[in-house]
Amino acid sequence: MNQNKINIYKNANAIMSIEEPMRKTEQEIMPAYTKEINKPDSYDIYPYHSLGDHKIYHGFFELCQFITEQKTVVIDGYIGVYWNRVVNALSQELALLGLQVNIIDASLFLKNEEVIDEMVDPFMGQKDSVWGKRTNLELSDFYELDVLKNVQIDPQYDINIIIGCGASLAQWDGTLIYIDLPKNELQHRMSAGSICNLGKSQPQEQMEMYKRFYFVDWVVLNRHKENLIPRIEVFVDSQWEDEINWAHAADIHDGLQKISTSVFRVRPWFAPGAWGGQWMKHHIPQLDQNEINYAWSFELIVPENGIVFESNGLLLEVSFDILMFTNNRNVLGRHAEQFGNEFPIRFDFLDTFDGGNLSIQCHPSLEYIRKEFGEQITQDETYYILDCKDDASVYLGFQENIDSNHFRKVLENSNLDGQEIAIEEFVQVHKAKKHDLFLIPNGTIHSAGAQNLVLEISATPYIFTFKMYDWLRLDLNGKPRPINIDHAFKNLDFTRKGQKVQEELISKPYILSESDGVVCYHLPTHAEHFYDVYRLEFDVQVDLSTDDICHVLMLVEGSSITVITKHGTVMQFSFAETFVIPAAAESYRIINNGSQRAKVIKAFLK
Repeated sequence: MNQNKINIYKNANAIMSIEEPMRKTEQEIMPAYTKEINKPDSYDIYPYHSLGDHKIYHGFFELCQFITEQKTVVIDGYIGVYWNRVVNALSQELALLGLQVNIIDASLFLKNEEVIDEMVDPFMGQKDSVWGKRTNLELSDFYELDVLKNVQIDPQYDINIIIGCGASLAQWDGTLIYIDLPKNELQHRMSAGSICNLGKSQPQEQMEMYKRFYFVDWVVLNRHKENLIPRIEVFVDSQWEDEINWAHAADIHDGLQKISTSVFRVRPWFAPGAWGGQWMKHHIPQLDQNEINYAWSFELIVPENGIVFESNGLLLEVSFDILMFTNNRNVLGRHAEQFGNEFPIRFDFLDTFDGGNLSIQCHPSLEYIRKEFGEQITQDETYYILDCKDDASVYLGFQENIDSNHFRKVLENSNLDGQEIAIEEFVQVHKAKKHDLFLIPNGTIHSAGAQNLVLEISATPYIFTFKMYDWLRLDLNGKPRPINIDHAFKNLDFTRKGQKVQEELISKPYILSESDGVVCYHLPTHAEHFYDVYRLEFDVQVDLSTDDICHVLMLVEGSSITVITKHGTVMQFSFAETFVIPAAAESYRIINNGSQRAKVIKAFLK
């Protein structure tokens, strides 16, 4: 028998050939090595946590050295991975080692594409809608499971490998390798049309593709990943086009356990938008300056963010949900039973500096989001004004004399005929100042006006925005953005109007405590918010206890701070960087590194 025999049993139609561009964005992929990062003295877009020495490995060659020690290998992973490139790289490396290898493509055993389309259709909403409904399907529903389970290991080969999303459903008794992909890179690949949805042979129109990812693919694959966690022996980061970094699962679990009892920061990522501004481009030096604007920073939107580990200058990113699958009690403390593996608090930036107003919008009630979209938490928000110009404003609440029927007619006419609306006749406009906190419980009409850098402190859901008026502008692709008047009017609270807005929707800070040069302000949130907000102001340092509650923090005034946890972890954070103190950290100290008074926002569950 040929000593270099590599049998690749794969479905040529199931794994697309990839042509340039492979990703559509001006932003660079996160470097695979720390030596490629120019660390600034300010906000850092590439935070990482050390695993210790010799814990991360680079490249397919080293991975194949590990594989040669195994007889049977299962390589499972996430949607969006360039599986054909992985197969080709493994084949080339293993061929050089003179091994007889049998590689089977798990996508061969997917159900017929038309059958899958029909199966997922109930979760896809209307064709022109932004939203579907969170699926109750399992990954196994996508496969001819009986056939897949009957795939046999061929003893004539030195190594048998089954590879692809769902490969572990074959139930082989072998070493499990999991290949993951950060959500931002998945979406850049989606935008380029270089990947497609689970069970599809070609990419769809982008809105339909994203909707299917969000409500179907990610749901079933996240659940599948959670089930695999105890069995995974190797984690692979595949965000680069032709290379990988990987680590043994035991070392990743050690790293996750450590940060779950101390302090951590996730890797943020950034996106342009129709109303996007220039503040982040000017204040975050590592950002690509060729991007037209930056509308959002995903500071801590945990379904989208990852956690980066480092060892001997190599970087590896794992999805945030792995932390919650393995250490949710450490992270959430007394709230772990209530929220399970969901991280409930979201931090993100809305940048309208030299940009435009956000759309006039509202978010669904808890009952509505559960019934219509299958979510368990609704999108209750606040706007904390991190920075702004003198003419900055926030649209919030109705005018006292609001007539809902007339308002709806005006909106519908504008949408049909392109008529401009004098929106301030219907919606209140409030002057925005640094450190203001505007309260936006679900059902509240609102918008961030231009010339703001908003820190949005919110509940985790993040795509359920019902736009009513978008200033007649187009998106960055020259297309109208969807308007959702019908959804909005099923959720708008028309009692939030007049003087009631000033009284109930604009937080009124007061001093909660003051001692040893530390002032703690309470910025009360609305009764419907399940989280609260404090601001700590100090010149030297402040000592805090978690009281078995997770804290999400940000330096909102000052240059930098150092955090020292009870268990000895030390991390430094610059202005506007988000970080998390898990409940299990127990206590921590924040030291002001600058000459001016430090101000730190702390959000936590009530």
